[in-house]
Amino acid sequence: MEPISTRRRFVKTSAAASAGFLIVGPEAVRGSAANSALAVALVGCGRRGMFDADYFERNENARIAAVCDIYDDMLAPARERFPAAAVHKDYAEVLTTDVDAVLLATPPHLRPEQFEAAVEARKHIFMEKPVAVDVAGCRRVLAAARKADESRRISVDFQQRYGKDYRQAYQIVKSGALGGIQMIRGAWISGDLPLRTGHPESEEKMRNWLFYAGYSGDIVVEQDCHNLDVANWFMDSHPERACGYGGRRLRTYGDILDHLSVTLEYPNGVVLSYAANQFSTQGFRDIGEVFIGERGAIRTSRQGYRWYDKIVDESLPAKGYKDPSPEEEPTEVVTKYDITQDAVNEFVDGARTGNVENAAFAAVDAMRTAIMARRAIYSRREARWDSVL
Repeated sequence: MEPISTRRRFVKTSAAASAGFLIVGPEAVRGSAANSALAVALVGCGRRGMFDADYFERNENARIAAVCDIYDDMLAPARERFPAAAVHKDYAEVLTTDVDAVLLATPPHLRPEQFEAAVEARKHIFMEKPVAVDVAGCRRVLAAARKADESRRISVDFQQRYGKDYRQAYQIVKSGALGGIQMIRGAWISGDLPLRTGHPESEEKMRNWLFYAGYSGDIVVEQDCHNLDVANWFMDSHPERACGYGGRRLRTYGDILDHLSVTLEYPNGVVLSYAANQFSTQGFRDIGEVFIGERGAIRTSRQGYRWYDKIVDESLPAKGYKDPSPEEEPTEVVTKYDITQDAVNEFVDGARTGNVENAAFAAVDAMRTAIMARRAIYSRREARWDSVL
């Protein structure tokens, strides 16, 4: 049995490698804007777009140089928040300007087309998830990613991959401190989504795109892809098959599910048990992942991680774990900020200095995983990875 001090040493690698994305070093980059603020265009001025843009504006090395949305009432708060920004209503027009980067935060069904255009315009790209809502969209994103200029940074807002504490948890798992991962549990149990009102019926699906599967991909693609991406990242793989169930217990609008349960199996036989809902739960939340290994477990979330590494009497396996003494309580690390900040800051720094990545490939794997899960839930039959691209 290794002493605790030994078990708590883990391999330290670069933050980029921890994120699990394709990285291109500064030596491959030409014309870096390392000495000037990154000019960023916000495309899509909804809740998430404005949230992300605020983090860009807080970064001293970035500025929101343009805002774009098809609706005047969405542009109004963006004009007020970023008064020096140029205003556009056509994303294609934005791409003809001299902005360095685009923040794509439009409804997900539009992202493959807009990502493709941003790649062709040779912009740095920070794209919200999901990057696509169907197989055709995944194909389009992959094709564009393969053609991308290697000197441009492409990041996707899977914040966990950039969060400092998430990366530390990843290194604990990769160090072998838990032994081999034997099982994964994940969940997104939380409240309902905000509903927009007061718009013409003709604009309903665009205004409330969250609630329509053709626009959002349904909850397993639009929201739950976060947990599925973390599992893929920590496993350095993707599931081969899925089966599951879901339905609408309380939701009366739109056409998406309000709860689901799905089981996914990775190539080495490790099973991910996943559950999610969007009921009003009066403050109860369970959002995160648990990786259970041979010698312990770790629970990860945006609020930090808990590493369960208490001593086990391996000579008496039938008697199980003993009660831990105070010094054997789980190691807990608390994240006291929104890790979107880490994702934005790393994007800005990388785009300016030439520390670039192409996160589209890992993002498409997360989309395929979620689409496979959705297919299994909708059909109530097993779905397989090979059928999802």
